[in-house]
Amino acid sequence: MADHLSPDEKFHLITRNLQEVLGEEKLKQVLQERELKVYWGTATTGKPHVAYFVPMSKIADFLKAGCEVTILFADLHAFLDNMKAPWELLELRVKYYEQVIKAMLESIGVPLQKLKFIKGTEFQLSRDYTLDVYRLSSMVTEHDAKKAGAEVVKQVEHPLLSGLLYPGLQALDEEYLKVDAQFGGVDQRKIFTLAEKYLPSLGYAKRAHLMNPMVPGLTGAKMSSSEEESKIDLLDSKEDVKKKLKKAFCEPGNIQNNGVLSFVKYVLFPLRGEFSIKRDPKWGGDKVYTTFEEVEKDFAEESIHPGDLKASVETALNELLEPIRKKFQSPELQKLTNSAYPDPSKTKAGGKGAKAGGGGGENDELVPSRLDIRVGKIISVEKHPEADSLYLEKIDVGEPEPRTVVSGLVAYVSQEDLQDRLVLVLCNLKPQKMRGIESQAMLLCASVDGEPRRVEPLDPPEGSSPGERVFVEGYETGMPDDKLNPKKKVWEKLQVDLKISDECVAQWKDNALMTKLGQITCKTLRGGNIS
Repeated sequence: MADHLSPDEKFHLITRNLQEVLGEEKLKQVLQERELKVYWGTATTGKPHVAYFVPMSKIADFLKAGCEVTILFADLHAFLDNMKAPWELLELRVKYYEQVIKAMLESIGVPLQKLKFIKGTEFQLSRDYTLDVYRLSSMVTEHDAKKAGAEVVKQVEHPLLSGLLYPGLQALDEEYLKVDAQFGGVDQRKIFTLAEKYLPSLGYAKRAHLMNPMVPGLTGAKMSSSEEESKIDLLDSKEDVKKKLKKAFCEPGNIQNNGVLSFVKYVLFPLRGEFSIKRDPKWGGDKVYTTFEEVEKDFAEESIHPGDLKASVETALNELLEPIRKKFQSPELQKLTNSAYPDPSKTKAGGKGAKAGGGGGENDELVPSRLDIRVGKIISVEKHPEADSLYLEKIDVGEPEPRTVVSGLVAYVSQEDLQDRLVLVLCNLKPQKMRGIESQAMLLCASVDGEPRRVEPLDPPEGSSPGERVFVEGYETGMPDDKLNPKKKVWEKLQVDLKISDECVAQWKDNALMTKLGQITCKTLRGGNIS
């Protein structure tokens, strides 16, 4: 289709239904010479909801206009925004977003092969990008950074430094993704103007900015992932959709802050070019509208009843959601959903019996998130002065000083092989003296009893760093105890269900032990125990 469009027709398609465009002349100039390169980024925080169909429909417009479109899964931004996505869940959230965004695009007929998908941490941790963050931070004032993120970054009484970095990183993304324009909601306008102001100071080109209006939620305010009553989730059942739409703000004749009407304007018309009202013949019968202005006029004049509007939107919305629901019925995607967004009742830090303040208390709930398991790096191995069979390992676990661990692992793995090796360390056991020397943690290994007994250290994923938290899939967000009470035997009770699978993956009750980079494994001891 794009081959048959003039530059002016492409510009119209790219900018229709937008609230504001910064840099119109730049867009027109590029379109005279070549296809436009544009990106849309989404921070991988809460579950995407039906308002995401608004940017999806614009992405469809961009592709029809021949644009080269990049979709950025902004995982680092999700963490910087007041830790809306915990570090240990970033990878899982990205995988969920990728699956659900692709399912949305497929449901509206967008060809995925024309899109480029990229994860923020694929380029935002590079040397050049990091240096540019420092360069930018030497130019941007605290006032400008705070102002730029005011409508996007979560505002709290005592803001974190990470929230001030957020706008600058989003500005730099434009250069590192090599685009002509960035697309987003009008709530990001201040970030866009910050980018226009400061990128030239770094020697980079000023980009154009395309802004969607903010679509009202079901309550009349902005639709938000964190406000359950304001949104319809992409995986909501037909019954839930009906129930939420029934409660939605849709006052007769009121066309302001009407989320139901906005969905018709910004999603259904761009995708379908028409909208059908289904109603009883005694109330005027069915009617097909070919422009939104007609719908808006009839609703304002109360020719369309809110109940009929809601019922018609419900039908159209379920048609969009049904392919997504079907895709997420697979066991793999159901498991991904539960892992990326674990049930808070399974992961709450301060469960029954916990002291105020979270991880330091006594918690009677027997869950693996109570274990403080970390990636460690063995920095030295020395013989125990009082015991021939024991050795002292100094292990970096991400603290100012390494911890001393007393073990007999050298009987199974050579001293040379242990040096500088990444291992797993349980850090919240009560320190215990072993032949006169205090062992400050436990080195976790796989073992198989027999003659001879076989023992192997557990292996973190490649690229892991000392101090990274190890969690059990499905129990990602709970806080570990400061110290496990030896009288409660928490470790002993949990350790019973720690095993090595037939694929050499470390598991607790068939749930994988993981870091943000992937699964914990061992080399050969299939079916072994972990201790």
